[in-house]
Amino acid sequence: MSAAPPRHFLQFRDFSRDEFAWLFERTRWIKERFKRYELYQPLRDRTLAMVFEKASTRTRVSFEAGMNQLGGIAINLNRGDTQLSRGEPIEDVARVISRMVDVVMIRTFEQSIIERFAAHSRVPVINGLTNEYHPCQILADIFTYVEHRGSITGKTIAWIGDSNNVCNTWLQAAAILGFTVHVSTPPGYEIDPAGVPGAGEFRTFTDPNEACRDADLVTTDVWTSMGFEAENDARRRAFEAWQVDVEMMRQARSDALFMHCLPAHRGEEVAAAVIDGPQSVVWDEAENRLHAQKALLEFVVCGRVAV
Repeated sequence: MSAAPPRHFLQFRDFSRDEFAWLFERTRWIKERFKRYELYQPLRDRTLAMVFEKASTRTRVSFEAGMNQLGGIAINLNRGDTQLSRGEPIEDVARVISRMVDVVMIRTFEQSIIERFAAHSRVPVINGLTNEYHPCQILADIFTYVEHRGSITGKTIAWIGDSNNVCNTWLQAAAILGFTVHVSTPPGYEIDPAGVPGAGEFRTFTDPNEACRDADLVTTDVWTSMGFEAENDARRRAFEAWQVDVEMMRQARSDALFMHCLPAHRGEEVAAAVIDGPQSVVWDEAENRLHAQKALLEFVVCGRVAV
């Protein structure tokens, strides 16, 4: 009897609504145990390979610390540390690494790179960020919303700024979990619905204040994502009116939350009074990368464990 294929997490739509409900509950359970200093190590003697082709702070620390806390070992591989830098095909790297470890996390450029790696991997592959998607971030973001406000189903999320990988992933999550996304971007930076397979319900707004009206959550990201640094000056000019400030937050519901995946540039995409204000949950959001990814690692390696 052949083994079941590995469960990859390459896009948010790779899992079902029921599986996300399981992950959110496991995240809560794992986080509570962590806060009580109770040892929980379901991944003893397991190894995570972390392949980084893009710089990282939160992704590296959360995956490495999380794997260690689950009892396993994390190996950090930068592009320059591997034969990828000398032209070894990604398919060959996948065939070799997946014979030596139990799970792989990759942070890279085009989504096609991680898709090719997963197609030739014997073990689960997790998307730590690509140009097109950032599913681990939205997993943590939605858990943070659930933790503070309960179910996200039926709610309205306002996305202000660049139509980047984080925005794309919010659109996929909307289809699975049943919420609406309001998107406001400057002219020339609009979302391409055809470029987001599985996108859920969303509305676009030319006025970011209108996008925030009655929203339950307002969220944004840097104006210049990695790989677009040459456009930095042009983007600053184009995005000037898309800073999430106090007035924009006033358009949202009085109990609306503010999120940012970080790193943040105060005075650019968000005002200091917002990110450091009472509606901001960015530090909980950042911490929850750790706990949500521990639940994810447990799930893709062990499946649904007995509670």
